[in-house]
Amino acid sequence: MGMDDVINKLDILSEDSQYDLACACSSKNPKEHRRRGLDGRWLYPVPLTRGGYGIMLKTLLTNTCSSDCRYCPLRQDGNTARRCTLSPDEIARAFLEYDRRLHLLGLFLSSGIIGNADRTMERLTDTAAILREKYRYRGYIHLKIIPGASPAAIRRSMQLATAVSLNIETPGAEHFAKLSQFKNYDRDIIAPLKLMAAETARGAEFARVKCTTQFIVGASDENDREIVKYMDGIYNRLKFERVYFSAYQGGLGHPDIPGESRFTLSPHDRLTREHRLYQVDFLLRKYNFAAGEIVYAENGNLDLGHDPKEHWAIAHPAFFPVKINRGDREALLRVPGLGPVSVNRIISQRRQRRIGSLSDLGLRGKLAAKARPFLDFT
Repeated sequence: MGMDDVINKLDILSEDSQYDLACACSSKNPKEHRRRGLDGRWLYPVPLTRGGYGIMLKTLLTNTCSSDCRYCPLRQDGNTARRCTLSPDEIARAFLEYDRRLHLLGLFLSSGIIGNADRTMERLTDTAAILREKYRYRGYIHLKIIPGASPAAIRRSMQLATAVSLNIETPGAEHFAKLSQFKNYDRDIIAPLKLMAAETARGAEFARVKCTTQFIVGASDENDREIVKYMDGIYNRLKFERVYFSAYQGGLGHPDIPGESRFTLSPHDRLTREHRLYQVDFLLRKYNFAAGEIVYAENGNLDLGHDPKEHWAIAHPAFFPVKINRGDREALLRVPGLGPVSVNRIISQRRQRRIGSLSDLGLRGKLAAKARPFLDFT
């Protein structure tokens, strides 16, 4: 196949990789958002150890799939018109050509399921092996673990990759069974996730490899409380690097899907729900909140009108106001509108002089207005 044909197929496969977001697209920082290259391919952010972000190419090996995931337009009985596949060598050569022109930081490689999990994993790891061994590529490679992959296939991916991920999809087997009959939740999802955790634990052979996972939010009939409970376990028991969320958008999947009837949300509200889960993720990872402290509506979902920290503050009036000149770091982090950077600035500045207002810190606008009612400046 000529390079032009390879590039044309890569355009299609990169476009279809959008259905597996796996990045913090709900962040307010534009540098953390996925974006399209000039030729239409998806480029994703990668955090740099020295600070800031670079970009990586994200694509599939194939958009043909044996699975039946009801939320996915690439499922076996889906209506995707342009099915295509590239070989491991074609993907490797196309990526290196793209890297030569754009100086990418790496490759995020996923795939539809080609027959079975290990057959697909072999093609994914063959691609990584060609890059590592034939072309001596030493950059970032993120490989998707296919549900049901064998322990040997998972370990092989970890030999070659910088990071690996496997979508947990739903919080529990009951919700998962409403989305797929091809896959078994405990065998194909939970068992591989536990193996990934064990193989990358501190002191283990692949401790350098980062593990992530993702929920498909709103395709099945789970509520946010269930998602957060599982998220807490992923961080505290499995010790994964990140949890991501992808809001299911109506009309992409099978018309008979639980989320279509249970969640009567607009497309905007579906994305707001996703964003609220990312905010909870930050509260757990950066603000020292416990999962049991998160406040929900009666239906078990997060409030779409208030961010989760503000909702907690409203529900705990006795905790406030926090004294800005004497409150400890943990208390200040509970104040709506204040993040770790602002709190560090407060602690640093009050060592030098008393803080009389948020403007003393250079904090203005909506975040300052949100924080002010919860602070005591005496």
